[in-house]
Amino acid sequence: MAVTRVSFVVVAVAAALIFAIFLPATYAQASGPAPAPTSDGTSIDQGIAYVLMLVALVLTYLIHAADYY
Repeated sequence: MAVTRVSFVVVAVAAALIFAIFLPATYAQASGPAPAPTSDGTSIDQGIAYVLMLVALVLTYLIHAADYY
C-alpha cells in the first residue's frame, strides 16, 4: 500500500517536471512589448471621488443650514 502511494507520487513529480521543462519551450514565442496604457483609470477614479466629495459637502451644508432656519 505504501509502495503504491510512493510510486504514484514519484510518477506525478516526474511528469510535472517533464511538462514544466519541455512544454514552455514548445509554446514560447518572441513577442514585442505590450503597448503603454493610455489611461490607467486612476484619473477617472479621482474625478469620481472629487464629485462624490463635493456632493457630500453640499448635502452636509444643506442639512446644517436647515437646522438654523
